[in-house]
Amino acid sequence: MKTMKLSRRASAATALAALTIGGTVAATAPASAAPSAPAAAYNGVCGTGYKVIDSTPVGNVGTVYLTWNESTGKNCAVTIRNTPGAKILMSVKLEIPELEDTWASDADQYTTYAGPVYLSSRGYCVQWTGQIGTASGSDYGHCG
Repeated sequence: MKTMKLSRRASAATALAALTIGGTVAATAPASAAPSAPAAAYNGVCGTGYKVIDSTPVGNVGTVYLTWNESTGKNCAVTIRNTPGAKILMSVKLEIPELEDTWASDADQYTTYAGPVYLSSRGYCVQWTGQIGTASGSDYGHCG
């Protein structure tokens, strides 16, 4: 038992030393390293039953989220800015590339988010795209 107590104390001391060293290193980071804006959090705008299944950065100014509602078989997408501000061109598009003319989109001057847009997509793969100003992001997948 004494050995275990010594081991625990030694482990605690080692952990404390690592935290102290880590804190010292973090405290001496170069002043030129500017913190980036926190990523936009999903805002729940798609509604009840929709769960986030993927997200894609929109440059470094926002995120386009893809959500899914299992009971309805619909996807929903929304583009959200990291930091709300003055109105700017924002858009979100959700489409099934395999089916011509099967898409939903929203584009306008917004302060916070574009969308939501919905698409019945059970049995198909979807592509989601978001734009904020000149920045854009897109991805494809989630075949259901």
